[in-house]
Amino acid sequence: MIDRLSRNPLALAGAVLLAALVGAAAMWGLQRVAPGRLGVTDTARVEAVVREYVLAHPELIPEAMDRLRDRQMSKLIDANHKAILEPFGGAWIGNPKGDVTLVEYYDYNCGYCRASLPAIAELVARDPKVKIVFREFPILSEESIVAAKLSLAAAEQGKFKAFHDALYAGGQLTPQSMTAAAKQAGLDMTKAAAMTSRAEAEIATNRSMAQQLGLTGTPSWVIGDKVVSTALTLEELEKAVREAREKS
Repeated sequence: MIDRLSRNPLALAGAVLLAALVGAAAMWGLQRVAPGRLGVTDTARVEAVVREYVLAHPELIPEAMDRLRDRQMSKLIDANHKAILEPFGGAWIGNPKGDVTLVEYYDYNCGYCRASLPAIAELVARDPKVKIVFREFPILSEESIVAAKLSLAAAEQGKFKAFHDALYAGGQLTPQSMTAAAKQAGLDMTKAAAMTSRAEAEIATNRSMAQQLGLTGTPSWVIGDKVVSTALTLEELEKAVREAREKS
């Protein structure tokens, strides 16, 4: 446990915060009962009791860390609402006024992202109140970056889903498959070339936010105040949606 905490600053901060809060609460309670009567010896005894309690109930540490992380993430997401929750153009599916928004950070060259497609489609089919926002996070290859730029161009032209579906249906990500998907979606390549700088700026923003959110790969998700860097099954997505609804 100590080794894991030392490698995770947020976890260590949570553990320290927990100990501090428990200790402060104990001291406050005793001062309320006997104001001004706690000497050095009494304080030491209280600290010993608090220490023993935390050691006897180590399960409080991960619980406190989870709550601290959720609170910090909630604040970060709220402060960056547009950069995280508002899609670039038409890069979204589902209910435009959904009560829960799921944000997927993905890479077209990511096999786990591809494997997540059926679960995403089924979630939208089962739950008419969810909205899925797709954020380009090309980190695996140069082809990933090209595909992301084309996808953003498609989103700006109102053809995101057509391009998204065509590119995934085209198999392995190659210059040929990207060209075919763009043609099938009816993408205006002249307009796509003209918005290159905006696409690059969007990708840079997504990468910056991914770093702040602590994303470690693709696919990664932002669901309510939860941030998860792994592929999720349909059941896990539905559970995350339920939890987000309960908190809202």
